[in-house]
Amino acid sequence: MAFTFAAFCYILALILTAVLIFFAIFHIIAFDELKTDYKNPIDQCGSLNPLVLPEYFIHILFTFLFITAMEWFTVLLNIPLIIYHIRRYINRPVMSGPGLYDPTTIMNADELNRAQKEGWIKLAFYLISFFYYLYCMIYTLVSG
Repeated sequence: MAFTFAAFCYILALILTAVLIFFAIFHIIAFDELKTDYKNPIDQCGSLNPLVLPEYFIHILFTFLFITAMEWFTVLLNIPLIIYHIRRYINRPVMSGPGLYDPTTIMNADELNRAQKEGWIKLAFYLISFFYYLYCMIYTLVSG
């Protein structure tokens, strides 16, 4: 068993992906609360918007670590979501602070359904990534 930089990257990616899974679950629950009128949109957007940039930076961080570890297939798996995040943030509504969700438009049925579907897709991606990183970490540790 050899502890390499690639193994370290996979261990860190596992931990950070667990954090991203919790972010995705929080987003799904928040949009469900909006859909059922349990919370008002101003409070909900106030709790969702501060999580957007940390989610993006965490994902970019461990993808950058995979680039430095020369784990090219793993980088190729993560690049589409990073491109989507960048494109989504560039095309966000005009707001005074950082974030994606505008309280005036989030209650629109199309916008709410799109945001909830985005949350489910991200949750699926992060779950698949978590198990892929777990497999790669074990493979890297055993084969090294």
